[in-house]
Amino acid sequence: MSYAIITVGGKQYRVREGERLLVDRVKTEAGKTFEPKVLLVGGDGAPDLAPSTTVTVRVLDHVLGEKVRIGKYKQRVGYKKHTGYRSRLTQIQVESIGAAAKQAAAAAKPKAEEAPAPKAEETAAPARTAHPPKDYDTLTVAQIQEQAPGWRRPNIEAALEHEQANANRKGAIAALEAALKEKES
Repeated sequence: MSYAIITVGGKQYRVREGERLLVDRVKTEAGKTFEPKVLLVGGDGAPDLAPSTTVTVRVLDHVLGEKVRIGKYKQRVGYKKHTGYRSRLTQIQVESIGAAAKQAAAAAKPKAEEAPAPKAEETAAPARTAHPPKDYDTLTVAQIQEQAPGWRRPNIEAALEHEQANANRKGAIAALEAALKEKES
């Protein structure tokens, strides 16, 4: 793999192994590695648009960019204003592209003892958790009173928990409790 196109901070970069870049600030600490999203891998024949390979990138340092000066001026009134800013950037280095990335990650991690096989109960799919209905946060109390009787019981319970934990609107809580009582009978 001679090159890859990755996305970091909403921008796309064409990178090769060993290359250094200045990108928008990332949350990873200096000296640590991370794996950005890979959009394309190419160089060995036809490019791969759906790559399953990884790119390992090391954060070298967090730096400030060059100062950008901004001047405002209005004609004939004597208005002049100057400001500026410096972008917060991160200097990164591409360590490996492709299979070498997996080998480098495996070498960095000490081998852990194999864990025993999970029990049959643990391998079963986890129970689905109920969520409040879609766009619940945008509903008014009147809309909740109108729509709550048509919701399923788990959704009403989840909406009631959400309301008590976050919004705490008395009218909405009363409407949800009434709808819950209707479902019970």
